[in-house]
Amino acid sequence: MANNLTRFNPFGELSNLDAFGDFEDFFRRFPLRGSLAEPAAAPRLNLEVSETDKAYTVKAEAPGARKDDVKVTVDGNVVSIRIETKRDSEQKQGETVLRSERYYGVQTRRFSLAHDIDDASATAQYRDGVLELTLPKRSGGGGAKVLEIA
Repeated sequence: MANNLTRFNPFGELSNLDAFGDFEDFFRRFPLRGSLAEPAAAPRLNLEVSETDKAYTVKAEAPGARKDDVKVTVDGNVVSIRIETKRDSEQKQGETVLRSERYYGVQTRRFSLAHDIDDASATAQYRDGVLELTLPKRSGGGGAKVLEIA
């Protein structure tokens, strides 16, 4: 019976560990950061919506966009914002191009509000990378209608 016993070594699997090789593999998994990294993706279109008795105010962050690239559509109580962004970046040294990066992207947000919007009185301003919408509520049709149960 004594011939069937084996000695337990709690560090047996660790003896196969190559500490320096595994350490280098750990850092190879991380993407490059800095000048050789991929260009950053376009930021998400962040919104801030506030409401008063007469109107909604919507502020949307759109840094780097031009005024002509911003399109806003109002249909009843649904608001759509579309921003088309184009960026070109090129580094030259003499006639040799060292790096060229191009980005094209479209950011969209579509949301519905509780009341229909008076689109004839709605206004939009774009200043310092922030789109500000003033959306007056339509008088008369005050949002959802409550049905009486007969």
